[in-house]
Amino acid sequence: MKKTIAMAALAIAVSFGSISCKKKISDADLQTQATTIVTSNPGASVEVKDGVAHLSGTFADEQSKNAMIAQLKTVNGIKDVMDMTKIEAPAPVAPVETASVVDPAIQQKVQDALKDFPSVKVEVVNGELTLTGTASSTQARKIKESVDALKVGKVNFNYTVK
Repeated sequence: MKKTIAMAALAIAVSFGSISCKKKISDADLQTQATTIVTSNPGASVEVKDGVAHLSGTFADEQSKNAMIAQLKTVNGIKDVMDMTKIEAPAPVAPVETASVVDPAIQQKVQDALKDFPSVKVEVVNGELTLTGTASSTQARKIKESVDALKVGKVNFNYTVK
């Protein structure tokens, strides 16, 4: 009888020992795994506390958010996913200006400002005022100052500085 009680006590002790020795995954490890999953959506972030993933940020649509939550739930050790996200409608696409007309008077002003720099030409490229050619670094600085002083708007400085 004593032997049976001792064996039963030993069996209970071994079973409790094996349960308590079961390796628990740390929140830091879960955070690493969850962050790896969430990096596919740059607008989202995740924080893991006590085995619960807290997902926040913005998603383009409900489907992508639900897919992310499903992926997080597959991580071994994550008990639940708390959804603190928003669905953000895409920004309206602004119309693209295809060409802008450069006033000939402005083009003439810039040409007059560059008369001392014969290696630099003024052209209209894709509807924008563009400077091409070559200039030394000193000349390039003077050209930029002269053109900026005219306040003619956007000018592309596409000349080569030697």
